[in-house]
Amino acid sequence: MEPSQPAPLPLISADDVPSPPVRGRLEEWAVLGTRFDSLAQGHGGVMCVEGPPGSGKTRFLSEACSAAERRGFKVFRGGADPDSHFVPLAPLLESSQADGEPLFDAAKLRALATAPEQRFWLLQELQERLERAALDCPLAVVLDDVQWCDDLTLLTLRTLSSRLSAHAILWLVAVRGGSSTPEVLTTLNRMEREGALWIRLGPLSDAAVGEITQDVLGAPPDAATLDVVRRAEGVPLLLVELLHGMTAEGRVVVKDGVARLSGRRLPARFQTSIQQRLHGLSEPAKDVVRAASAIGHTVTVELLAELLDRSVGALVAPVQNALDSDLFTERDGRLTFRHDLIREAVADSLPESVRRALRRRTADIVLARGGSLSEAASLVMDSAERGDQAAVRILRAAATELSETAPSTAGELSRQALDLTPDQAPERSTIITETMVLLWRSGRAAQARALGATALPSTMPSRHEAQVRLGLARVSSQYDFTEAARHAGTGAALPGIPESLRARLLALRCLNMTMVGDFEATARAMEEALRSARQAGERAALATSIAVDSVVLYYRYDWGRAFQRADEAEDIASEAGFSRSLWVPEALWKAFMLNAAGRSTEALAHSETGIRDTQGQGQAAAMHLWLMNRSRVLLDAGRLSDARAEAEAGTAMADELGMGNFADATLLYTLVRVALHTGDRDAAHTYAAEVKRMLGDPAILVRNSGSWLLALMADAEGRPDQAMELLAESFTTFEQVGPSLASPDDPADLPVFVRMALRAGALDRAAVAVAVAEHRAVRNPGFPILAAAAAHARGLLDNDTAHLLHAADLYDGVERLLPHASALEDVGRRLALTHPTDAVPTLDAALDRYIEAGAERDAARVRRRLRALGAPRRRRTASSGATSAWPELTASEVAVVRLVAQGMTNRQVAEHLVNSPHTVSSHLRHAFLKLGLTSRVELARLARKREHAE
Repeated sequence: MEPSQPAPLPLISADDVPSPPVRGRLEEWAVLGTRFDSLAQGHGGVMCVEGPPGSGKTRFLSEACSAAERRGFKVFRGGADPDSHFVPLAPLLESSQADGEPLFDAAKLRALATAPEQRFWLLQELQERLERAALDCPLAVVLDDVQWCDDLTLLTLRTLSSRLSAHAILWLVAVRGGSSTPEVLTTLNRMEREGALWIRLGPLSDAAVGEITQDVLGAPPDAATLDVVRRAEGVPLLLVELLHGMTAEGRVVVKDGVARLSGRRLPARFQTSIQQRLHGLSEPAKDVVRAASAIGHTVTVELLAELLDRSVGALVAPVQNALDSDLFTERDGRLTFRHDLIREAVADSLPESVRRALRRRTADIVLARGGSLSEAASLVMDSAERGDQAAVRILRAAATELSETAPSTAGELSRQALDLTPDQAPERSTIITETMVLLWRSGRAAQARALGATALPSTMPSRHEAQVRLGLARVSSQYDFTEAARHAGTGAALPGIPESLRARLLALRCLNMTMVGDFEATARAMEEALRSARQAGERAALATSIAVDSVVLYYRYDWGRAFQRADEAEDIASEAGFSRSLWVPEALWKAFMLNAAGRSTEALAHSETGIRDTQGQGQAAAMHLWLMNRSRVLLDAGRLSDARAEAEAGTAMADELGMGNFADATLLYTLVRVALHTGDRDAAHTYAAEVKRMLGDPAILVRNSGSWLLALMADAEGRPDQAMELLAESFTTFEQVGPSLASPDDPADLPVFVRMALRAGALDRAAVAVAVAEHRAVRNPGFPILAAAAAHARGLLDNDTAHLLHAADLYDGVERLLPHASALEDVGRRLALTHPTDAVPTLDAALDRYIEAGAERDAARVRRRLRALGAPRRRRTASSGATSAWPELTASEVAVVRLVAQGMTNRQVAEHLVNSPHTVSSHLRHAFLKLGLTSRVELARLARKREHAE
């Protein structure tokens, strides 16, 4: 007969008696108090509490929440658990205030999960809710157990904590040390880089151990008792469990006001202590606790009843028994293990076969009761056996559900579904395909290729493989043009596929070939694509193929016909209703051409229409393309501050939508050029590390763009010889069809190259560039920017003032501020040698244009020239539209600042200004830096003062 066990003593519960004070954390508590003081002044930020299991992180957060509420802050608290990893935003959706008010509208967020590019729109909604919540009073968002957060919650943490840093929002998070996944580490590292405060909870001091021992035992301990409790090694949970175990065993005696330990037997260690608690329960209660430990951190009574095949009524006594033992607590109608270490200790006592069977059975129950696919998938991930078709269906369905919001997690689910599928199963090839696409989308291209090598092309019918290739081409188009073209070409060559499918593959192949840079091959492929699209009546493919023809004509410098074909493509796309869709970017190409032709106003109008339309249609990825386009147009128009803000906004969307070749060739290009013109060397060097990665890309177009940016940086630092070395490959393409420097080609770059080559003594290269510029101008007499660039290049090569003057005159009729300023500066430089008096007004005109553009480095150079000529100093301010109340800011920054100061959220400002919230955030960040502000509270105060004065 089993010996009877003493009844365990319940731990002190906050529901029964006041909690004892937090011991041994005075220093950490002081840091938190200082942070709360800053929050009260309107300054947000991030604090991370890190420590091993049982170190008191959850207790610290609980006390922090109480302290925040006493200060009048709005507090929302949530937390993750091991089985919430596959449930997007679970910790945030379940967070609430002390009065039960939810932070987020869960129903609205779940509805957004059906929208295209869900990650982007979910984050927009979350940001809006947080901004609104923080408008009235400071907000503390408290999240426990970040190590178990899902991908989307981690994305929210690392993006919104940065994006909303100017709001009165404190993110207080706790994470278990030493057990984080790469995704968690990425989030924590990024928050630390951006200034998060770190509190690391180590073992308690001997003094704190003594205080806690007195709190629990009700009297100061003697020396012998303290020697025993030191066995807990200063870990609060182990210490308290040890003390309660001693009390439960009747081994503590309080006499003469001192707590003494009787007997010589050492108390049980933690896991044994938990087992003793189990032994003290009734058999039905043991079943309840053991079954619950297999399911997860929290569980409902109804689920336990069905799993154990008992009525809810039959579980009343067992559940109460478990609650009385203090193994469980009850929260929001669910049973929760008091600490996950307790759940782990109980689960570890179960045979593995039993644990797996319980979890697999629970997954079926969850689905039968209408639960989420994600919850069921988390249960079958580690419980299903190979060949379990029902489990495979659950995992595939959950992966599909999560594919937009959490592609990395979806990829894990799909890989597990593949592992559970027998090699000869007919659906295995389809699952391989699904997994490949998810791996691509989550940035694991190498894994996708490796998996594809095992499956394609021999394991599936041609039509199915062609569909797979089309999907992979579309996905990889965002990351690798060469890979995308290869997939589309392989798919189009498959026998017996429908002509409409073949037409789409051929069109997509051509589109990506233009990005690769082989335009002779593109022209040949384009003819085949046009024939296929017409034969199949596939309007989308036809529009794309015609747009590709326009691209080829553009790089053959037949610009008149290129514009005609672009108009045809846009008309077809518009009639079919997809003129601004992601994969048929006819209107986008037209905007790039207008910009290259120096028609910035028209190009910006196209961009703004594209952004407005795609934003209204919920096409975040397409909107991202338009943002990238607008950043380039603003750069070339000479609106450097706005260009930088737009490029930063596009970069900020990287986590939501992914970065790739197209972003490198536009956003990174814009950011580097702005940094060089403004003299921001630190930013230029930061971007240089990213640019170097472009040099290894298989697409020559990407390599050329990267080498051009690095050459510009080298030349700016006085190393023209190195610049020429970097451009060795690019130079070989000067007389070929296609972009040689930037992409799309900018005619105004050729004079920049000529100046660089002359400084390096590379006269032959300079002469080739001039010949190319003049050939382009002759072929396109209706485009003044080409004639201006040719005259500018010739004037530099021949050191001829007349050509330079002609270039300046031609630029005067083109909407390109910086090339015009550059030509005027070159004229002034030449005149300074022979007619210094005439040089001054010309250099003054150049200086005015540089200042208007915000090109501080270029303006400083011209000021030096003017000083050398003895010209009187004139006070010059930027003519960017800034008001007297905000002289430090650009017009765009002023517009944002005024609306934010009125209490608008970033989304409201964006809608008002027809911008993206990311662009608003970028403008606001730069305005804060210029004004020396760190919070919206300070901005509102300054705005009242300045606007009143004005």
